[in-house]
Amino acid sequence: MKLRSILAAALLLTAGSHAFAQEKTIKIASEGAYAPWNFSGPNGELQGFEIDLAKVLCERMKVKCEIVAQNWDGIIPSLNAKKYDAIMAAMSVTPARQEVIAFSNPYAAGINAFAVPSDGPLADMPGTGKTYSLDTEEAAAKQDIEKIAGLLKGKSVGVQGSTTASTFMETYFKDGVDLREYKTTEEHNLDLTSGRVDAVLANATVLTEALSKPEMSGAKISGPIFSGGVFGVIAVGLRKDDTELKAQFDEAIKAALADGTIKELSMKWFKVDVSPRG
Repeated sequence: MKLRSILAAALLLTAGSHAFAQEKTIKIASEGAYAPWNFSGPNGELQGFEIDLAKVLCERMKVKCEIVAQNWDGIIPSLNAKKYDAIMAAMSVTPARQEVIAFSNPYAAGINAFAVPSDGPLADMPGTGKTYSLDTEEAAAKQDIEKIAGLLKGKSVGVQGSTTASTFMETYFKDGVDLREYKTTEEHNLDLTSGRVDAVLANATVLTEALSKPEMSGAKISGPIFSGGVFGVIAVGLRKDDTELKAQFDEAIKAALADGTIKELSMKWFKVDVSPRG
């Protein structure tokens, strides 16, 4: 009887330890102003592709998931200040960011486009309807970029600051364009529809969502859709010393890609598959 009691106590201790492990909470920050990737719903609750995906990943990692909103311009400093454990905010992997934080395996590819007034001189820019990968089709893409640069000369283009959209503009449109940076895409979209900028450049899925709203009925996507190159891939941002958490995210993302979960969530929110290729 005494042996049985000892064994029973050991089993209870093991079960308790397992339950405690599952109680671990991971705090994830998202911008909350980048629909349909992440946004604040009518009741103030965060919603979107990355919110759904974060919940899936946390479930697979067997941890509790707390998702908080954080302004974009402070999102990396606050991660390194340990205000949360990870970032899921449509953040592209770039060399500059890799100097200060680590990234998980990618869970999405970035696709970007221009939006312009639908009744203006930029409504049908060269390459409209085309899609270019800057990794494999940069030479062809540059032909249309050069034509677009001529049309944008002397005009203003809005981008969200500290994003790959601003990097793209600085890389390919160095001269003659009045580049204006905004804290959010919502702000530059408002200036587009009010005539304060001539064009904006942002993630194509975000623009498509915004253009479906009545307040942006006078705008459209014009010119090619770009991917690869400076737009890179999108991944979870992590502190460099959180190697164990990175390994957990990597494994969970790999599984979610393999079984089609990420594709399913992508089709739900974007109506197009943004799963990373290769």
